[in-house]
Amino acid sequence: MHHRLRFVTLIAALAIGCAASAPAGASTATTRAVTLEWVGDIAMSSQRGLPPGGVSGALTPVHKLLQHADVTLGNLEGTLSDGGTSKCAVIGPNNCFAFQAPPIFAGQLHALGFDLLNQANNHSFDYGSSGRAQTVGALNAAGIAHTGFPGEITVLRVAGVRVAFLGFAPYPYDADLLDIPSAQALVSTARKRASLVVVIIHAGAEGAGELHTPYGSEFFLGENRGNPRAFAHAMIAAGASIVLGSGPHVIRGVERYRGRLIAYSLGNFVGYHTLAGGGALSESAILRVTLGPGGRVLAGRWISISLVDGLPRPDPTNASARLVATLSRQDFPADHFDIGPTGVFKAS
Repeated sequence: MHHRLRFVTLIAALAIGCAASAPAGASTATTRAVTLEWVGDIAMSSQRGLPPGGVSGALTPVHKLLQHADVTLGNLEGTLSDGGTSKCAVIGPNNCFAFQAPPIFAGQLHALGFDLLNQANNHSFDYGSSGRAQTVGALNAAGIAHTGFPGEITVLRVAGVRVAFLGFAPYPYDADLLDIPSAQALVSTARKRASLVVVIIHAGAEGAGELHTPYGSEFFLGENRGNPRAFAHAMIAAGASIVLGSGPHVIRGVERYRGRLIAYSLGNFVGYHTLAGGGALSESAILRVTLGPGGRVLAGRWISISLVDGLPRPDPTNASARLVATLSRQDFPADHFDIGPTGVFKAS
């Protein structure tokens, strides 16, 4: 279905307050539905060992599951680059992880179905400005869009609908998750230029014990990882149609806020020799959502995935669907989607 997606423009909207004319009808509600798929963190490393058969071969078992949307999104942890200096060489090896995979993997990710990869996270600058520039070059050459740089709004034409994508993380080289007013202004600008606005966040503490979405700011290894609830709510209030999260490396609940969907984390999607696994850390998913005018959820399905040696495999037991349904009820008792045992969102 990806033949219906066309790259429109990449806007470096650093001067948010500047005058700009929106395309005619860009902010009006559309009657066309858009189906998107979102997966969790993708981390690969040449130094630690690449997946057998490359990323395309290693992900063959889930290839068909990534083909049923108008646009497929993921969070790329690390770089697609060669050479350069790892951040760990500068700050030291203790609690430092830097990921670098070959630029040719961009083409393989596109062949799997990925249309856009988020760059707003704590690993996109693992190999400095050279690593990031090579990554962007590889994605562009492969026909994969990206978002997440400071002030960046990426607009794609999806199934005939203009859709804006923005990524946020609590790091100076990304659009700032910690500056909520500026983030709201950027989302408001995006809403004037597109019918739907998709906000991607990399937020929250991480680890097997971080399944629940708390109130307030979260910290990990001394870093302020933002206040995911407050940020997501503020983005919806500013005009976001949906908020998709990553970062905790475990699944978190799905909230229904002002009728819009917030998925706080889908865990990991590719973590071969890079991300810890086992137990909750191996529970994953593909979230498939169909959005109507303004972001109204017309249909949804949580497709259960289990990581085997850090690689995604379909899970016929639907373990993660049952887990996300439980977490959603517990963390958002009055504001959640009713997710059935097979992952299908029930009509409200």
